[in-house]
Amino acid sequence: MNKKTYYITTPIYYPSANLHIGNTYTTVAADAIARFKRLTGYETFFLTGTDEHGQKIQRLAEGKGITPIEYVDEIVAGIKELWKMMNVSYDKFIRTTEDYHIEAVQKIFKQLYDQGDIYKSEYEGLYCTPCESFWTETQLVDGKCPDCGRPVEKTKEEAYFFKMSKYADSLIEYIENHPEFIQPESRKNEMLNNFLRPGLQDLCVSRTSFNWGIPVTFDEKHVIYVWIDALANYATALGFQNSNDELYKKFWPANVHLVGKDILRFHTIYWPIMLMALGQPLPKQVFGHGWLLVDGGKMSKSKGNVVDPVTLVKHFGTDAVRYYLLHEIPFGQDGLYTSEIFIKKTNSDLANDLGNLVNRTIAMVHKYFDGIIQAPNAKEAIDEELIKVALEAPTKVEGRMDALKLPEALDEIWAVVRRSNKYIDETMPWVLAKAEDKKERLGTVLYNLIESLRIISVMLSAFLPETSEKINRQLNASKTTWDSLVSFDGTEAGTKVGEGEVIFPRIDVEKKLEELAKLQENQKKEAAVKNTEMKPIKSEITIEDFEKIDLRVVKVLACEPVKKADKLLKLKVDLGGEERQVISGIAKYYKPEELVGKYVVLVANLKPVKLKGELSQGMILAASDDKDKLFAVNPGELSTGSIVK
Repeated sequence: MNKKTYYITTPIYYPSANLHIGNTYTTVAADAIARFKRLTGYETFFLTGTDEHGQKIQRLAEGKGITPIEYVDEIVAGIKELWKMMNVSYDKFIRTTEDYHIEAVQKIFKQLYDQGDIYKSEYEGLYCTPCESFWTETQLVDGKCPDCGRPVEKTKEEAYFFKMSKYADSLIEYIENHPEFIQPESRKNEMLNNFLRPGLQDLCVSRTSFNWGIPVTFDEKHVIYVWIDALANYATALGFQNSNDELYKKFWPANVHLVGKDILRFHTIYWPIMLMALGQPLPKQVFGHGWLLVDGGKMSKSKGNVVDPVTLVKHFGTDAVRYYLLHEIPFGQDGLYTSEIFIKKTNSDLANDLGNLVNRTIAMVHKYFDGIIQAPNAKEAIDEELIKVALEAPTKVEGRMDALKLPEALDEIWAVVRRSNKYIDETMPWVLAKAEDKKERLGTVLYNLIESLRIISVMLSAFLPETSEKINRQLNASKTTWDSLVSFDGTEAGTKVGEGEVIFPRIDVEKKLEELAKLQENQKKEAAVKNTEMKPIKSEITIEDFEKIDLRVVKVLACEPVKKADKLLKLKVDLGGEERQVISGIAKYYKPEELVGKYVVLVANLKPVKLKGELSQGMILAASDDKDKLFAVNPGELSTGSIVK
């Protein structure tokens, strides 16, 4: 009999920089779902990976003086290490620079072109390089990209377009007839009302202004744009458009694409329409989860509020991080991260509730029975409630997981944890141990606790795999399958438990918060100096544009601060015998006396303006990292008035 199949994906991440805790959240959630499906008998395929092409990557690589593939190779290695650290059990890691993906994407593009769904035209619009998105004037927020808030560039180029409008009505009908397709419900309404019903514009699917991408086979000055390249990965990873497509036949359509809400429209509009055009089935569900908010807002490198998962794991361990992500963030809604809440939840739920239950139980079996688990021959009515809670939990957990309610699934497991702790208080094993005639009853109580822990550990294995392994090792458990949870007898009497091990040590909250605050401050300083992400290069100009600028070598004759202006210096410069006055905002970086006698470069034909009441007849050229460093461009001691070409 064939196993039921289950295919789950994360977005493929853009390797322009190291991933943060928000990306980790998506992948850990997908991992928990994949592990749970494997545990409950599904043949599961879990895909993650990286989306490696595009203008932003090309520019970042150029800024570092390396090739784009060298740039992404380094970042991808770090991402794989992060997933290893987070115990992520993916079945495949796709990179869009791999040959099989490139060939499949080229075939997809050619098929869509041949059947008339892709046509050549010209694109003119506003482009955000970091987001790789085109926008209209009305979509901008304060003149900037509505997604990331960065500046946009005017772009005009020849491009191929995909006829989105041709399939819009079919997609609306599909979404209305398949209410489970877009989840949560609020996201479905957003896609229909904000994007589909107002009318879809055709989609730009190629670029000519950069070459770091998959070439269009029949027009090689074009590279295939991100939408077809990246979104196709969910199918190409399984062998779609490849002679070896057995995985595609087995696992497609995907059971769920798990994505952040900010990329939902690409996955619920662009991708389904592409599949419709290719004559392929649509994924069964796209689930758009919320953001992990830090300091009340979305994580941003510019704000300096990015949380590094590697740092958290080093301080608290993998499973403490996994627990917080899976339990404390309402699945489908925005969640909050603060170090204080993280530490307090680790102490209360993991150290106090679960860790203490394991420690007390194992310690009592060692103390009272030399580590040997006794047969449960002295049952009492008080045992029934614990057994009932433990046996009902697996069905409840499975129901929650089927509905992708991860925090609630963990709540069902913790109901058994808390009931077990209550059972210790009710039965008081330490009192039973004092009476010789209660020895058999004491053995039964401890058996019930060991068996409850076994059931807890099996259920927990999808969420906190390391913790589950540690509990199994201490229980010396032999039955760890989902099927073994149907009865309360999976622990074998006569088994010797392992040595006790503290799973989650208690954390000194104040001390750890102070330590993390210092670490965060240092990271902010390092980031400010390093400035790892190069600003997008401005739109191209012609040689004629450049020749309009008259750059001349000048010598600084005198320099003094501008009154009532902290940032401004007033310079007198010699321009080949002509004396000029220039006002420059470099007071933060230079003392007036440091500039006197220096040769610098002047924009000589800049229209004069008044700054703080002082006439400025030009502008000094300087290089800056927009953080703590700025240097006036030094042409050497050329004669004043020399032209900079």
